[in-house]
Amino acid sequence: MAPLGNRIVFTGGSGKAGKHVIPELISRGYEVLNLDLVDFPDSSANVFTLKTDLTDSGQVFNALTTHFNFAGYEGKYVPGPPDAVIHFAAYARNMLVPDNECFKGNVTSTYNVIEAACKLGVKKIIIASSETTYEVCFGQGDLDYSSFPLDEDSDVNPMDTYAISKLVGERVARGFSRRFDADIYALRIGNVIEPHEYERDFPKYISDPKVRKRNAWSYIDARDLGQICDLCVQKDGLGFQVFNATNDTITATFPTRQFLENWCPNTPITREMGEWEAPLSNRKIRHVLGFKEGHNWRKYYNPE
Repeated sequence: MAPLGNRIVFTGGSGKAGKHVIPELISRGYEVLNLDLVDFPDSSANVFTLKTDLTDSGQVFNALTTHFNFAGYEGKYVPGPPDAVIHFAAYARNMLVPDNECFKGNVTSTYNVIEAACKLGVKKIIIASSETTYEVCFGQGDLDYSSFPLDEDSDVNPMDTYAISKLVGERVARGFSRRFDADIYALRIGNVIEPHEYERDFPKYISDPKVRKRNAWSYIDARDLGQICDLCVQKDGLGFQVFNATNDTITATFPTRQFLENWCPNTPITREMGEWEAPLSNRKIRHVLGFKEGHNWRKYYNPE
């Protein structure tokens, strides 16, 4: 087997988030293999994609013990499992496929990835959960959040298939973390913003706040999500954890408490919040992992 190092298998790397996260990880010194059904969109990024159906457990076991590219055949070692697995692959929302297929695909692929990684001895696994678990994003009708800030200890009970599939993934992660004494961190990822979307979308977000209620007026820059993945890989010994993966501040032009009292008057605020703190709070990931955002939305759009 090859010696341990910074080898990551990343699933779903050709998607909206992954195509920014993988280059960020490579820039931080990792070697990354992308498991996806389509090629990595940037051919200049030198990212090898192994076409893998993650709902087939045999393919998953094989993909976690393969070369990362053809150069692997030149080395002296046969491939072993990676040092970490980051699982982002999924149907990314409702209404892409019928609900039963969304649930089946997301749950089966997450189970297969976690099972294979654990049984192969991988001790660091990161999975993509979702902001939708906080019930409102794909909830039926104009729902209110249970309380602010939204944090990882909230009792969540979403009604939609996509969010339920993500909660099932968290439960699988929790059980396998206990069984195999592995670190498995679930990221409840906020609305992912790509670099080009600030100029295009934020004028609407700021001028018409109601369009952002389902995202809790919070977001994650795709590049900062790469930093979060790196921090998760580096931080050992936490067992099973859930982290909100969002940037620091609310997408509004007046302070958080004033904004929430105006737009969500029926939702209690349960603790003192930072002046501009995002309602989908990233306080845990800042305090536990040391996250420091690099891409605040105001760097790219000036609402004044």
